[in-house]
Amino acid sequence: MAGFVDQAQLHARAGDGGAGAVSWRREAHVDRGGPDGGDGGHGGDVWLVASVNQSSLLGFRDHPFRRATDGGHGSGQKKHGARGKDTVVPVPVGTVVSDNAGAVQCDLSGDGDRFLIAEGGQGGRGNARFLSNRRRAPAFAEQGEKGQERWLDMELKLMADVALVGFPNAGKSTLISTVSAAKPKIADYPFTTLEPHLGVVRVGGVRDGTEFVMADIPGLVEGAAEGKGLGHRFLRHIERARVLVVLLDLDPHALHGPADQLRILLGELGDYQPALLQRPRLVVGSKHDLLSSGVDANAAPDADATAAPDATMCELVLSAATGAGVQPLVEKLAALVQEVRAAAVIESTSAIVIHRPVPEGVDVQRLGPGAWRVVGRVAERAVAFSDLNDVGALDEAVKRLRRLGVDRALSRAGVRDGDDVTVGSMTFTWGDP
Repeated sequence: MAGFVDQAQLHARAGDGGAGAVSWRREAHVDRGGPDGGDGGHGGDVWLVASVNQSSLLGFRDHPFRRATDGGHGSGQKKHGARGKDTVVPVPVGTVVSDNAGAVQCDLSGDGDRFLIAEGGQGGRGNARFLSNRRRAPAFAEQGEKGQERWLDMELKLMADVALVGFPNAGKSTLISTVSAAKPKIADYPFTTLEPHLGVVRVGGVRDGTEFVMADIPGLVEGAAEGKGLGHRFLRHIERARVLVVLLDLDPHALHGPADQLRILLGELGDYQPALLQRPRLVVGSKHDLLSSGVDANAAPDADATAAPDATMCELVLSAATGAGVQPLVEKLAALVQEVRAAAVIESTSAIVIHRPVPEGVDVQRLGPGAWRVVGRVAERAVAFSDLNDVGALDEAVKRLRRLGVDRALSRAGVRDGDDVTVGSMTFTWGDP
């Protein structure tokens, strides 16, 4: 998994809506032709879509910008502008999206899950839309709305059935390379693995066997839950695993003995997320071929404990280098994974989740003494006319703001007669008749 990236930023900009047209029928033998300005097209949206074909956020590291196209402008004869084209951005399954304040916006945990990351601006309505019995010749139209523009943080949490947890150089990479087609870098020194690796393990036949995904998580160190040794970056990939394999290094020359390794690793998991300690897990001793006592990897746990005092806390022991004990491990893991899958309450995989941001409301901000601003897309949209000097356009804008409750919001905020209030491109004096 060369070039693996599990954190990235994204700048999404949706398309602007097209402007509505101010136009009049100009045809022979048609006296006093009415308004026929068409509407502007909506701007394109930007969508994030979880895909199993994506394995990393590498594509966003140097190119975080994603754009949708603008909507077309309206024209005469009630011709509407074309809608802007949406931009669909594929991301790996397991991507969590947060805003700049750290608030999670969505968790794309299933293949096909979608998130509307930036909504295109609405197209403006042409002057034909404002024809009424009271307004026979509307000389104004709506401007197109600006599309949303956002910076967001993305974080990938791997989706795996089994996660291998252990100290650096405990044999995790060797094990996953033995039981799957994954080919991580392997060497006899700590921190060989600096990025997670996934491997698919199959037990049994094609039709009646069990297949599960195993993740080789980079080695943890004491203090990982506080971020030591890039602990947070590694630990988050354990969160979604159904089963944990705590791999203890039985090498007599290891920095910590098996008992200390188990205590430290479980402590780090609990400090990071206490629920991880409730996850089904197997404690497995690795490198048993290095023990002078010669542990039988296929023996029962009690027999293992008798043969090798260092392995008393291990449910299984193995040697990935010689293959001893590997098959009993994968068989036991397959059974555990099947059990957890059966017990889990999982919604139908055919149901695609669509996430949409909560619609923005209207907010009143004080700019200074006697100066206020009303912010919010709906309020700005209410005054987005081509000509606010037109009496009809101004009347329409005031009615819209009143329907939105902007007058009540300003009163509650403490606006006084004579204060200046700005909404979008419109500024008026509060209290004017």
